[in-house]
Amino acid sequence: MRDFLCRECGQRLSFENSLCLHCTSSLGFWLPDRAIYVLDDRDRVQIDGQLLERCANTKVAQCNWLVKWTGMPELCASCRLTRTRPTDDDVDAMAEFGRAETAKRRLILELDELGLQIRGRDDDPDAGLAFDLLSSSQVPVTTGHASGVITLDLAEGDDVHREQMRVELDEPYRTVLGHFRHEIGHYYQMVLVDADARQRFEELFGDPDADYQAALDRHYSTGAPDGWRQDFVSSYATMHPAEDFAETFAHYLHIRDTLDTAAAFAMAPAGSTLESVLPGDVGFERLIEWWLPLTWALNQINRSMGHPDLYPFVLPERVLEKIRFVHNLVLPG
Repeated sequence: MRDFLCRECGQRLSFENSLCLHCTSSLGFWLPDRAIYVLDDRDRVQIDGQLLERCANTKVAQCNWLVKWTGMPELCASCRLTRTRPTDDDVDAMAEFGRAETAKRRLILELDELGLQIRGRDDDPDAGLAFDLLSSSQVPVTTGHASGVITLDLAEGDDVHREQMRVELDEPYRTVLGHFRHEIGHYYQMVLVDADARQRFEELFGDPDADYQAALDRHYSTGAPDGWRQDFVSSYATMHPAEDFAETFAHYLHIRDTLDTAAAFAMAPAGSTLESVLPGDVGFERLIEWWLPLTWALNQINRSMGHPDLYPFVLPERVLEKIRFVHNLVLPG
């Protein structure tokens, strides 16, 4: 994530800011420029001859992104991907919906910066990307992916619920953004793993067509196999080849975004930004050279504050080979 500045007063901004807390300027993020602009008193701004205004989901989804002015309410590139949301009268779910959409915008920005294809349901009705953001407080909801549709249980936005689930499932890490990154991994397996990549995928992860329900039943009855940490980035990755790939893809996104943010604040080399990493094996080797010492330092900082490790994962050689595979899918040499 970049280090944003208010163009009115120079105050540092977060990606999520819709208001400068120093000069009270109204703000909006424009994805094509990946920049935050100061808006006029009608919440509009002129950029390169285009009149822009706030997304129609400004209040509903806490959205600070900009859209082209058409005279009609329009949704931004992120909000357009949401197919289903809670009803307005479900106050608690709508609050969680706003927090989930905030995490989703961070995901969409990273995918855009990585140059990954984002085709919505309008362009591809059968397999385009869409999000169903629903609350299990009203109906049963299972977080998952199916043919481009990502479903998220908005209860994951509640800190207490999420921590209970993390402990129950014996996970070292659980966040809404992490869920989005995992589920988008399933989508990009479908998009990126073609016939040419299939053989290497099977060598690393196994047969993606293996019986999923049988694997799920086995995982929740017997758990991860002994010694799994030598080959998998998480215990959940041991469940099925598709879950292994999704977990690996999520970690690749963790690595890329965290390095990009560290570079923006001079905590990592400038070459480690999302826009500048080299493709292929050479680029991957540099990523890992930067990543391992950074996570060691960040973990020690967290411990100094009495917190658990920021990145509580080990990356043995087999796991690194899997992450390398993802890197070469995203940035082929």
